[in-house]
Amino acid sequence: MIVALMKAVDTHADLLRASVATAGNDHRLGANEAPPAIISIFLGEQLTDVIEQLEKGGASSSKAGGEIKVGVTSLPTLPRDATDRNRTSPFAFTGNKFEFRAVGSEQSCAGPNVVLNTIVTEALDEICTELDTAVAAGTKFNVALQALIIGLVKKHKRILFNGDNYTQAWVEEAARRGLPNLRKTPEALDAIVTDKAIKLFGKYKVLSEVEVRSRYAIYKTAYEEAVVIEARCAVTIARTQILPAVLTYQSDLAETINSVKAAGVQDVSPTLALLNEVCDLTGKLMAAIKHVEELEEGGKPLATLAGMAELRKYADTLEGLVADDLWPLPSYTEMLFMY
Repeated sequence: MIVALMKAVDTHADLLRASVATAGNDHRLGANEAPPAIISIFLGEQLTDVIEQLEKGGASSSKAGGEIKVGVTSLPTLPRDATDRNRTSPFAFTGNKFEFRAVGSEQSCAGPNVVLNTIVTEALDEICTELDTAVAAGTKFNVALQALIIGLVKKHKRILFNGDNYTQAWVEEAARRGLPNLRKTPEALDAIVTDKAIKLFGKYKVLSEVEVRSRYAIYKTAYEEAVVIEARCAVTIARTQILPAVLTYQSDLAETINSVKAAGVQDVSPTLALLNEVCDLTGKLMAAIKHVEELEEGGKPLATLAGMAELRKYADTLEGLVADDLWPLPSYTEMLFMY
């Protein structure tokens, strides 16, 4: 079954990624304990050892987990499982089951389950068909099965990865292996309407071509509308909350400079430098607001996301300059350390 799963996930990694593609999940994938957009399978040391033995002709042993050393002699010996969780993996074996971890919290599991069940069905169907053909041609069942397993492991072992899925080294290694890295929803959704996907769902009467294409249109529209909502929220917050606070701070700095000069202090260059910096960032913030509005109206979701990131960059920088009592939103410092 593990070999069939390897075949299924490797063959349709792009479709699995598409099944969890949403605007919100794009922000999540690859962050903290969320898996990356590159689909791979984590087996752990024990199962990986078995797979490597199968590739060489047959498995005759299995690694044991050993014991957990807790450092307290009064406690009984505890067995250690031979696997580990590897929270960075999108598709992981965790002792007695596989977990597909890339599903977003806002999503129903129904869609990813449809994809998983269908691709595993195809894998088992093709394996059984090949075995039946070999046996019908006179090959003994065990011989045919052994040869088939070896071939499948060699072909699909590229999907196995037990390391840290967050590293740039894995991104580069995955590219060398030919694994898809579909980081954004629009490119991920394209996998739904490929000839391969349409043929897959049609063959097992899961979805007709019309149903597949309708889902693609719905998912694409949902993504674009979510980005529009996010962009409009960002613009509204920047225009009605951040910008007024920044302009007020500019006014306060200008009044301070004038007051200090009136008091006879001639060198106000440090305060003037701060005012110039705030004014420069304010101009960039206003330009970024206008740019996001233009991109959103132009129906360019990926460009809109890039524009929002630029807008946030200026807002974040200003947060570190504007007086705390003027800043209208909870600051990063407050959120992290004070609440």
